[in-house]
Amino acid sequence: MAANEASAACSPASGGSGRSGRSGETRIERDSLGTIDVPASAYWGVHTQRAVGNFSLSGRRVDPGLVRAYAVVKWAACLANLELGYLDSGTGRAIASAAGEVASGGLADQFPVDALAGGAGTSVNMNLNEVIANRANEILGFPLGSYDPVRPIEEVNLHQSTNDTYPTALKLAAVRGLRGLSEKAASLQGAFQAKEKEFSSIASMGRTELQPAVPMTLGQEFSGFAEAIGRDRWRTFKCEERLRVVNLGGTAVGTGIAAPRSYIFLVTDRLRELTGVGFSRGENLVDQTANADCFVEVSGILKAHASNLVKVCGDLRLLNLLGEVRLPAVQTGSSIMPGKANPVIAEAAMQAGMRVMANDALVADACSRGSLQLCEFLPVVALALLESISLLDGADSMLASHLSGITADEAACAAYLDRDPMIATALLPFVGYHGAEKLVEDFKKSGETDMRAFIARELGDDVAERALSPAALSSLGYKDGT
Repeated sequence: MAANEASAACSPASGGSGRSGRSGETRIERDSLGTIDVPASAYWGVHTQRAVGNFSLSGRRVDPGLVRAYAVVKWAACLANLELGYLDSGTGRAIASAAGEVASGGLADQFPVDALAGGAGTSVNMNLNEVIANRANEILGFPLGSYDPVRPIEEVNLHQSTNDTYPTALKLAAVRGLRGLSEKAASLQGAFQAKEKEFSSIASMGRTELQPAVPMTLGQEFSGFAEAIGRDRWRTFKCEERLRVVNLGGTAVGTGIAAPRSYIFLVTDRLRELTGVGFSRGENLVDQTANADCFVEVSGILKAHASNLVKVCGDLRLLNLLGEVRLPAVQTGSSIMPGKANPVIAEAAMQAGMRVMANDALVADACSRGSLQLCEFLPVVALALLESISLLDGADSMLASHLSGITADEAACAAYLDRDPMIATALLPFVGYHGAEKLVEDFKKSGETDMRAFIARELGDDVAERALSPAALSSLGYKDGT
């Protein structure tokens, strides 16, 4: 069967799927360790049930995006095996249909394994194998738990290992998340750019080391925010490239043991067709299986974005404190102080950024602890990395929406600007350093409080306007001969 025909023939089955057995009923399943009771209505099986009992850790299930991505990997493997004749048509079609259902978000409640289960992701892989096998058998008219004609390992996991399918699924889940995050960062950049334009004619005081420094415009300050997020957008978009090389077909350690060469050469092509992502098979599958530094690199990009979010939101809080901008009041801020409204959106985004930076340290640590031919701590890498993408996605979206309601207080900006002696720096092209220094000394001795008015009186309104107008402050340097 040609690849495109196989893909079309094996699209997800339409409609819902039934659940056999009433609530509370169980069925008995067996593995090499003995027998165990499994809920009669469950699509998972013995391995998943043991994992549920063994790993009561985080209280968090495997990320749904990872489950859906893993199902696509199973689907691609099935199509390759079907095309090469390693699966018969009926079995292969049923497996592909079941995998497609899960890839589309179906049977989402059938993945109860703890996100931090040990075993390098084996329990997650087996959870997928069992659910897909049971659903495939159901499609073929057989009851849950029959594992005939479709078995979790023999058919669903054919020519696969956790060690090549799990990292591939994680890369697909991350790529999908990064694409969404890049779009959200672009929206946030646009929101800052809109404020940059809106505030372009408002002169304000620039500050360094939390002290007044030199005059600028509020629009310029927001342009800095926009550019920082713009870099994040571009880095996030580009770092997808770090995840496109996969070890699918490498099986346990990257040597391809127990998988036919024809399958190894074909399976990544089928994954690329199903996803639209430009995946390629690694030139050295041993390297791709043993080393997980690509996740560290991507996590570092996410950390950079988180760092920018924390910095920008901290600045917004300071500007709000100074009264130069007003952040929208979205909820009452105190249980005891009437009328208090806090910058809660900025604070929430900062907390998301802090969590992402902590996750980055976790990803680096986990990847560094891989041993010999495998990084066995990919489950915690998946938990941290996918959480970071989700947190940043939510923070960008939340903040972009919030920015539309930010307003500037031009009078407050002018009050800070006009009274501060540091605006004398703008006079250097006119009177030089020592002249400006003397002007500041004279102003302080005068006891006056309006530095701008003092400058206008001492040097003339024309000089004050030429030095301190928003147009002059927002230009790059000054014209020669001024």
